[in-house]
Amino acid sequence: MRLIFIRHGDPDYEHDDLTEKGSREAALLAPRMAVLGNIREIYVSPFGRAQATAKPTLELLRREAVTLPWLREFSYRIEDPLTGRLHVPWDLPPEYYTQVPLFHDRDHWYEAPIYQTNPEIAENAALVYREFDALMASYGYHRHGDDAYYHVDRPDSPAGRGIPSDEDRSQYGPGFHPTDEDETLLFFCHLGAELLLVGRLLGISPVLLWHGVYTAPTAVTVLNEERRYHDNAIFRIQVLGDTSHLREGGEPVSYSGAFGPILQEL
Repeated sequence: MRLIFIRHGDPDYEHDDLTEKGSREAALLAPRMAVLGNIREIYVSPFGRAQATAKPTLELLRREAVTLPWLREFSYRIEDPLTGRLHVPWDLPPEYYTQVPLFHDRDHWYEAPIYQTNPEIAENAALVYREFDALMASYGYHRHGDDAYYHVDRPDSPAGRGIPSDEDRSQYGPGFHPTDEDETLLFFCHLGAELLLVGRLLGISPVLLWHGVYTAPTAVTVLNEERRYHDNAIFRIQVLGDTSHLREGGEPVSYSGAFGPILQEL
């Protein structure tokens, strides 16, 4: 199985919509998504900017999306420890967040004192993890507790095949893996929510990803299942924050949510 996360287009946060640029970005994204093939389901955040980003893709595919309330932006406010201003929980000064050991803990990051000032953070992190794990389980991917791997239990999947044998390769070709499933789940969401889920899949604190990873508006991030022995699987990043559809369409990359306009030159 392949999981694809797409951040919404260039945002008009005031109206929870896309800017004109964001609408152009979403239009350029749609043909790229349309060639994927075998999209099992499309999920979208309830927020307007994510819905507007998904719309051109849905129209081109003649599909409908499932809106997931918990896929909303993870924007529960905290007070900046240096400036005192209220803002989202992933915009912390480096001289602060690098010195708090709990921020590095994949299982207890939300217990950091600054996050405890807003109970919605721990409550909704647990909600997102629980709902995402349940969604994966509905496709036959059962998480091994808090460990970042899954046992795959699917009636359409050869069980216990493990690493492909020489016989498998000779029968189906050199690139064949008998338990790789060529189907995709597509998620239209937000930078904070996307990295929260990527952290869950990789077993990494999202705080490290929030402060160390940037994906531009309409950037495409792909995680692919890798099945190992006894039908245990991990998800591994193959593509992170790709915006080739924008460059190919002559649309500059937005740096909304980042602080480095050099992105325009890449």
